Amino acid sequence: MPDLLHPGDAFPALTLDLPGGGTASVPGDLAGHYGVVLFYRGSWCPYCNAQLRAFERARETLDGLGVKVVALSVDDEDTTRALVERLKLTYPVGHSADARAVAALTGAFVNPEPEHLQSTGFVLDPEGRVVVGVYSNGAIGRLVPEDVAGLVRYVREHAA
Repeated sequence: MPDLLHPGDAFPALTLDLPGGGTASVPGDLAGHYGVVLFYRGSWCPYCNAQLRAFERARETLDGLGVKVVALSVDDEDTTRALVERLKLTYPVGHSADARAVAALTGAFVNPEPEHLQSTGFVLDPEGRVVVGVYSNGAIGRLVPEDVAGLVRYVREHAA
């Protein structure tokens, strides 16, 4: 099993292919901001859909705290595009992830058949270091925006 990422670890460089072309670089595109990186099982997962929608609904709160969100799955480009449109997501959502390669870098759990990443979430500090990682080996157990907002507030208040 790959090593899990722990608080203080540098988040590994990942490039997310975005629907319609273009890429997002993690942690590079999050630099200077707190970041949330979400690996979701796929557009077929109702828990994942709820999580992705929740982060979109919390956009104003998270924006006010300087938190940027990105998400990634093994879904293909067309499926990801349809998900982004259906859920009206405004943050970058990557597609066609190589589950095994992502797992090797981050310690995320991989479902073998059909192969996909299990729900995994990270909060990164403005320098791209892990503040917290939430790993699940199944359908439930994931980051929620309210916890992220509270954590960022707490870290900022206690940074001095």
